Amino acid sequence: MSSKPQHKKRILVLNGCNLNLLGAREPEIYGRDTLADIETRLAALAKKAGVELECFQSNHEGALIDRIQQARGKADAILINPGAFTHTSVGIRDAIAGAGVPTIELHLSNIHAREGFRRHSFLAPVCVGQIAGFGAGSYELAFAAALRIIGGRP
Repeated sequence: MSSKPQHKKRILVLNGCNLNLLGAREPEIYGRDTLADIETRLAALAKKAGVELECFQSNHEGALIDRIQQARGKADAILINPGAFTHTSVGIRDAIAGAGVPTIELHLSNIHAREGFRRHSFLAPVCVGQIAGFGAGSYELAFAAALRIIGGRP
């Protein structure tokens, strides 16, 4: 009896506008870790878990939408820190809903404890969950949640 080879699980990490400025932009809110620091830690977790990891950041809404659509049938889970697109992008929301890939929304700060306009997420209703307020650790918590969803090794 031959067994069908299993594909290596894949997690796509998407970062929206201004996240390329992490470490320099308002460190009292977003911390001192750079996006490269965070991605390095995620890569180590992915290697340990035996999953493939792809990271992408863009300040352009359409580029993020393209990546979400391209993930259909290729990624097993998406982690997204949409930045300010959280509060404005019906397009990203619709791309997540249409892609059919389990998606976890994450934020460095607790958006629910901030200004009123930051408390609403267009994405939350189409994501499997939301993690917010743990600084750079939000990424690691979201990664652990993604592993549970896709059945990867912790």
